[in-house]
Amino acid sequence: MSNHRRSTSVDAYVGCRLKQRREDLGLSQEKLAELLGLSFQQVQKYERGLNRVGASRLFQLCNILRVEPSFFFDGLGLEPSPGVTEAPSDSETLSTANLLATPGALELLADYSRLGSQAKRRKVLELIKLLADDE
Repeated sequence: MSNHRRSTSVDAYVGCRLKQRREDLGLSQEKLAELLGLSFQQVQKYERGLNRVGASRLFQLCNILRVEPSFFFDGLGLEPSPGVTEAPSDSETLSTANLLATPGALELLADYSRLGSQAKRRKVLELIKLLADDE
């Protein structure tokens, strides 16, 4: 597969926003898939950022989810063009979009959200803080 076809952190972010909006509207993956004429597995792949959402599919999603295309990119920020050396501000560096674009962040959030008890979530957070402090 050529490099321009691989999914990226932007695809993962778009997928995260897709899932957020779908859940906000109370739509199941199955229902959204039906409205799109796809399998629910394809919707899962979009939401996980494993498959890219093409322009025509994005347009279709905007109509179904009643959002503007910019909804899927809000918070991402613009990266400077190659050759432009501009250091990001602290707020840009720590923005939610940048955090979600960190490799493994979406998987971590997905696994964390499946933890049933608050006690388990607290322990996971303690472990992560402990590991992060060692860096």
